[in-house]
Amino acid sequence: MRFASYGRVSTEDQQDPQASKAWQLSRARSLIEPAGGEIVAEFFDVGQSRSLPWKRRPEALRLLDTIKSPGRDFDAVVIGEPQRAFYGSQFGMTFPVFVHYGVGLWVPEIGGAIDPGSDAHDLVMALYGGMSKGERNRIKVRVRSAMKAQTELEGRFLGGRPPYGYRLADGGPHPNPAKAAEGRRLHRLEPDPVTEPVVKRIFNEYVSGRGMTSIARGLTQDDIPCPSAYDRARNSHRRTQVWETTAVRAILLNPRYTGRQVWNRARTDEVLINVDDVALGHENRHRWNDPSQWVWSREESHTPIVSTDLYERAQQTIKKRGTNGDAGRAPRHTGHPYLFRGLITCGLCDRKMVGNPNHGRLYYRCTASRDFVRQHKISHPPALYLREDAITDPVDRFLREELTGTTLADNLSRVADARYRAALAAYDAPGQIETLRQTINDADQKISRYRATLDAGGDPALIATWIGEATAIKKAAQTRLGLTEAPPQRMGSDQLDAIADAFNDLFRLLRAADPQDRAELYSRIGLRLTYKPGSETLMAEVATPADLRVFNTCPEGDLNPHAR
Repeated sequence: MRFASYGRVSTEDQQDPQASKAWQLSRARSLIEPAGGEIVAEFFDVGQSRSLPWKRRPEALRLLDTIKSPGRDFDAVVIGEPQRAFYGSQFGMTFPVFVHYGVGLWVPEIGGAIDPGSDAHDLVMALYGGMSKGERNRIKVRVRSAMKAQTELEGRFLGGRPPYGYRLADGGPHPNPAKAAEGRRLHRLEPDPVTEPVVKRIFNEYVSGRGMTSIARGLTQDDIPCPSAYDRARNSHRRTQVWETTAVRAILLNPRYTGRQVWNRARTDEVLINVDDVALGHENRHRWNDPSQWVWSREESHTPIVSTDLYERAQQTIKKRGTNGDAGRAPRHTGHPYLFRGLITCGLCDRKMVGNPNHGRLYYRCTASRDFVRQHKISHPPALYLREDAITDPVDRFLREELTGTTLADNLSRVADARYRAALAAYDAPGQIETLRQTINDADQKISRYRATLDAGGDPALIATWIGEATAIKKAAQTRLGLTEAPPQRMGSDQLDAIADAFNDLFRLLRAADPQDRAELYSRIGLRLTYKPGSETLMAEVATPADLRVFNTCPEGDLNPHAR
């Protein structure tokens, strides 16, 4: 029989994906090889939580799509570790797809193929799904309990970026012997001599009666770098160079300036994506906890920047002025399905325009403070609006013109040429071949040592696992070696025609597609939009992996959201 294998590893930080894949494949092969089975296709998700449904895991989704394809080259699927593959009730929602398309499913816990008509097999798989869910929940409880104890009893810095006003300092060797052996050390907070006076100034000015916006403007006018500008390494995604009111508020609300370590200010909840379709699973929502749920260190864990009395006075002032209306609530999640979320850039300031509902219509808005305009020396209105329904039809026309018919064929041909030239320029077969051959040689040496250990009386079961892992690494390297030894090939006409047909079918369905599906489509094809308010035009751009771009303009735009 020909098999496809499926496996999953949660995070690259905590586990070695290559080693995890190797032992899962080894376990799968030990199940099917006695029956004459062979793995001809591999599907392995890296960095995906087991709680995600199969349709939201890239490799699992690819496996399901392949199962539905009449041209698949395997007869069954083998899973070496079902607890990593199925979570909760996922087996009951996934296995019927296998049965419908006549694809068997083999797992070691059953000892072979799962019988669709066996209640015992269903019970076993449901049990392992529950065990998988229980294991994940136990890990979460243990981690949270450990973090609470480390904060409360030790005042330990638990990671993340240091608050503005502090910097990281060495906190000594790690108490975990294994991590200490790897050279990992603890960190602690110490005042940053450059930014510490700024934090003190913010607290003192605020309790003296000055408002947050006024404080932010004063810091900008005094040429004091804002937090994202001061620490570019940790804020490379932020482009602002001026102090914002939100930054001042975040500093005033942070209790760690009192010298105490504080944990559990926020939490991540798992919320159903669609209560009417539970199979879609959950999504994470970041929410702020009530201050009564915060965990404080019993003693000062680092040098305080402000006194506890000054911090409490600031909190009382915030409550009196009523500026913390959102401090105890999670960020608001809009229910509006913006089609071009994150895809439109303001042509004046080069920042992303954000979605904004106004008078029952959807807009994209870009706002700029006086300080930002003055610092960057640009002409920018306080608020700039672009109506979504005014640009949807022109953008769709542009996509149909550029991504269908003869224009698409020409574009695909240019993309294929560009990709081939880039691959050929980066082709370094000798270097790659030497590395892969060394990997194969190392695996052979390990297998020889393991067999010698077995002959000397070692544990057969343990050594068999080692040999299986080394063999899996060797086979993977051999497969890559076979691909590497052949130089890059240009895409053929049949492949280009298949892509063109797929685009034609796709855009026939675009008009009637669900808004969320359309938004995902726009993002995946590399659509980028730049709004030029002066000429009221929208520049549309489809960016390919080879950095080849197709341009067009949509003569739509509106600075006034109430004009029509």
